[in-house]
Amino acid sequence: MTLITVGLNHNTAPLAVRETLAFPIDQCGPALSRLAELPGVAEGAIVSTCNRTELYAAGKTPDDQRLRHWLCDQRGLDAAGLAPHFYVYRDRDSIRHALRVAAGLDSMILGEPQILGQMKEAFRQAQAATTAGPLLTRLFEHSFAVAKSVRSETDIGANPVSVAYAGVSLARQIFAEFNETTAMLIGAGDTIELTARHLADAGVQRMIFANRSLDRAQALAERFTGYAIPLSDVAAHLAEADMVVTSTAAPNHVVSLANVRDSVRKRRRQPIFMLDLAVPRDIDPAAGSLEDVYLYSVDDLQGVIRDNLRSRHSAALVADGMIDERIDEFVAWMDSRRAVDTISQLRHRAEQQREAVLARARRMLAQDQSPDEVMQYLANTLTNKLMHEPTAALRRARGQEQQQLLEQARRLFDLPDEE
Repeated sequence: MTLITVGLNHNTAPLAVRETLAFPIDQCGPALSRLAELPGVAEGAIVSTCNRTELYAAGKTPDDQRLRHWLCDQRGLDAAGLAPHFYVYRDRDSIRHALRVAAGLDSMILGEPQILGQMKEAFRQAQAATTAGPLLTRLFEHSFAVAKSVRSETDIGANPVSVAYAGVSLARQIFAEFNETTAMLIGAGDTIELTARHLADAGVQRMIFANRSLDRAQALAERFTGYAIPLSDVAAHLAEADMVVTSTAAPNHVVSLANVRDSVRKRRRQPIFMLDLAVPRDIDPAAGSLEDVYLYSVDDLQGVIRDNLRSRHSAALVADGMIDERIDEFVAWMDSRRAVDTISQLRHRAEQQREAVLARARRMLAQDQSPDEVMQYLANTLTNKLMHEPTAALRRARGQEQQQLLEQARRLFDLPDEE
């Protein structure tokens, strides 16, 4: 079995490209079923976050070009035009990539923990779609275990560095004090919850939580100082917000240019800070051109994040060393699995040959042939059948290949060394 990873991330593709290839959770199941139908693909998983979209596939002959074309076809995009943004990893490199992603070493924010939860969700989706077979199941479970070790044995998670933390730090450039500001948070996932926690710690005393599911928004409102509104009421309350942070899985904008223009007019030139952490984006990017609107996306946070990451780089070097050791564990498991599969196939073929010869021997006995004659037939025929393919392969081989096969045969069958 070959393992392959095809994808793009924040290092290889801008936000405008990443958002076109993002997979909402409710679309992953059907997409995984289609992925598993590709020639050469026996197992598949899709990891899609604001910073990456990746396909993990395992099979006898998974083809990276076919996978790239399939991924682009799912979104009606031209694969040739996006080719420069893709990366491809195979086998050992694919294992290393998965382990680094799970540990947060391949994230925009070095060591961020959210990616681990996102990978676990991707694995659950693949399990539900029955596309996570033995190889991908082992890969994801191994990745989770390695990520846990990296986080507990290094300082990779030291200091509060996250997209949410970086966003709040960026907002401080607009507002000197937070205690009199109102924040609107659109969405109700982990990123929004973490943002709310950082805003509360920074002194924000009034928050508006908007979400498609009002119950989830109300649950956050009860934990923090605020109240909940349905997503459909965002436009009506937008002018109340000094800060707007969005992180939903909506396929289209939930805040339009007209919504923002209307809120700016009502606010009478009071500045409004807007942070769009969603991919695809929740806020129409054109809103950033309006006066008194400070609109940022996840890609705009990199400068803030870079300043907060210096303490984690030495820990990342240690983590990479740990990962290299754990790759060997997984490769050893893959090798042992290949050996088990090959042994099983050899035994199955031998059993088929035995049953065919045994059936013939029984017919000979039923025809009153002597037992000694039947025993001779049975022994000779079985020997010839079992030895035919190995000896034919040795005779066909030439030069160095033949020498290697002869040496392996001596080891396998415990034959004396050649004089």
